[in-house]
Amino acid sequence: MSGATCTFCRIAEGTEPSQTIHEDDHTIAFLNVAQATEGHTLVVPRTHHRDLTEIPPDEAAHVMRATVEVSRRLVGALGAKGVNLWHASGETAWQSVFHFHIHVVPRYTDTDLTPPWTEVELPVESLRGLGAEIRRFQSAPRRLLS
Repeated sequence: MSGATCTFCRIAEGTEPSQTIHEDDHTIAFLNVAQATEGHTLVVPRTHHRDLTEIPPDEAAHVMRATVEVSRRLVGALGAKGVNLWHASGETAWQSVFHFHIHVVPRYTDTDLTPPWTEVELPVESLRGLGAEIRRFQSAPRRLLS
């Protein structure tokens, strides 16, 4: 995808306005225009990768290092009592911008966000077959089916 068609690529190139709060050679972090809570920030690689299945592990590591730095800044500057990280890969998982990114959402109270799902705890033994199936799969970069 060219920078002309991807908003996050244009932000990384400096041709689209943003409120950048962190940048380095590999990543850029900017305030999300749709603030879930005050300080909600997106951390993106400068190189375009559609989602988690396409980003090389070394580039994902750069994004995570920047995410740690951004989280520390948000806690220190805004007095957040916690931070949620959110990532979605693929339309089915609610990805809406198809350039890999991590949301860093500062938390101030335990009611300032609504949990996105309800967990159902299962007996660990009931997960044996599922665990074996996943372990057998040999991963390779591939695009998610959306």
